[in-house]
Parts: sequence; C-alpha cells; structure tokens
Amino acid sequence: MNFASDNWSGAAPEISKALNEHSTGFATAYGDSDLDRSVERKFAEIFECECAVFFVGTGTAANSMAATAVAKPGGVVFCHSEAHLLANEGGAPEFLTSGARMVPISGESGKISVDELTVKVAQYPNHFNHLGQGTLVSITQSTEAGTVYSVDEIGAIGEVAKAAGLPLHMDGARFANGLVKLGCSPADMTWKQGVDMVSFGGTKNGCWCAEALLVFDDSLIENFKFHRKKMGHLFSKTRFISAQFEAYLKDDLWLRLAQHSNVIGEKLEAAIRSSNRVRLAWPSESNQVFFIAKKSDAEDMLAQGANFYPFATPQSLEGQVLADEQVYRLVTAFNSTEDDVQTFKSLL
Repeated sequence: MNFASDNWSGAAPEISKALNEHSTGFATAYGDSDLDRSVERKFAEIFECECAVFFVGTGTAANSMAATAVAKPGGVVFCHSEAHLLANEGGAPEFLTSGARMVPISGESGKISVDELTVKVAQYPNHFNHLGQGTLVSITQSTEAGTVYSVDEIGAIGEVAKAAGLPLHMDGARFANGLVKLGCSPADMTWKQGVDMVSFGGTKNGCWCAEALLVFDDSLIENFKFHRKKMGHLFSKTRFISAQFEAYLKDDLWLRLAQHSNVIGEKLEAAIRSSNRVRLAWPSESNQVFFIAKKSDAEDMLAQGANFYPFATPQSLEGQVLADEQVYRLVTAFNSTEDDVQTFKSLL
C-alpha cells in the first residue's frame, strides 16, 4: 500500500510497450525524427491550436525553461507561496534565469488570490529599476493542495496577467488530473483563458520519464531551443520521450489513467471521512488527499507498512492542528487499487 507519491509509481503497460517498439532501428536525433513531428501534431490536435513543443526530462526543467525564456534583468516571477516553482525546485528557476525572484502570492486551497496578485503585480512597475520588473505569472493545475482551478478562475488570473503584459504559465505536472475533474477540453483550460505556456507532465501519470513545455504564443519561442540546450535537456534520443507521449495520448489513455487515480483519491477521502481517528484536512479534487492525525497514530500506520508523507501546515489551518498532530499527504497513482484503499482503511 503506497500513497507516498505518484512519482513512486511505475510505467503503464502501454508506455512500456511503446518504448520497446521504438527501441530498435534508427531515427533522426535531437527531436527531428518523424515520431517527434507526429507527437507535436498530436499535441496541436488535442489543444486545438498550433503550438511549439519542447520535450524535456523533468518538470523542473519545463518550469525553469518557461521562466528562463522570458527572463529580464531584475526579473520577478509571481506564483503561489506553495508552488513547486518557488518551494520545490531547489533554486533551479532562480539559477537558470540568472537571478529572477520568485514572489509568493497567497491564496486558500493552493490557489492564487486574484486580488493579491493584482496588488503584487502593481508593486513592480517596469519603469522603476530599483524594484525590478515582472516577467511571468505561474499557476499550478492541479494545485499542490490537490485542488483544481476552475476555468473561470484561470481566466481571471489570465486577465490580470494580460493587463500587466505578463505571460501566463501553467505548471501541469498533474495536468490530466485537473482536466478530468473539470471535464472540459485542454483548450478551454489553457490558451482560451490566457495561458501562454504549459508544463505538460506525463511522468506522474504513467509515463516513465516524459515532460514537455507547450508554448502557444509564437512571440515567446525564439530562444527556447537555446535555453533547452543550455539546461542540458536537449535529448539526443528524443524519440524515447516522444514514444511515451505517442502511447500516452493515444485513445485517451492519459485521461483514463488520471480518472482512475482521481477515483481512488475519492475513495481514500471517503475512508478518512468515516474514521473517528483522523480527520480530513480539506476536500480534495484530484489525486492528492490530505488528512490530520496524531503523530503517534501516523507513526503506527507507517510502521505497519503504509507509505505517506507529512505536509507543511498551510496558513488556513493555523491554530486548527494541535501540537501532537500533523497534516499528512496521500497521493494516488494510475496503478493504485481499491485493495490499497481497504488496507489503509483497516489501519485507520
């Protein structure tokens, strides 16, 4: 029973099969093969829009490349205070942008407050060199809190970014989980709401190692290929990333895998709600579920074979988590099972 992270999960059989099928013979290197071109066309079809596709190996690379491509002297990136870009990329965005600052925006449920974003953006007028200048707004879908921005919420942030002349980036490490929750099209969740770039993740949802940065605004792409090379993410055998995406996007596999993990997340949430030992931290909308438990109880569960992690207490829960308690995170994956849920429930 493993709910530590969807990064711990393996690869879906369809992905492994595709890698094996493309492992023989020869193909043009550095992203110029017929397979690479085919997958790029598939992305354009799915998003109903021509877009530039830059294959990379990690979400950190995709996010950092988005920030690097629009970097300016004294640059400022606006993102949620719990965003990976700020809290979990090990300083990569700052390093690769040659010193851009990550300005945190608060907001409940892991979502940026539109009002605070408006205020913060206004605090960095581009004409005043002492403060620096804004370069990017970034949101995460689904969020670090397991919640999902609605289409209207994304659109509202897009309007703030557009009014300030800032590109809008979406960290979509769990893009599919957010999409199936909303039940809308990829276009409706992205460029139609003002999103200019998407870090499209496949690794957490059944791929072996497949990430891509999608760029919808042609004016932004001039130097992307140079930034990717500088970052060490221009794979010579890019076809092995493309092979994963070919299988991932075929016949809606990516959506079915995400739907499964979301459903298992709902069952976990139900198990927590029915328990008299622990309590739900907040309602989840994707494959990340958070609960509050006594530290001693959590340690007992971990000792009996459960796998999950403690999670930092967000500001919205300050004062509601006792000294002997902790917030914990459960993450389901494409290969999580209902038996896993029952085992967890029995431990509760």
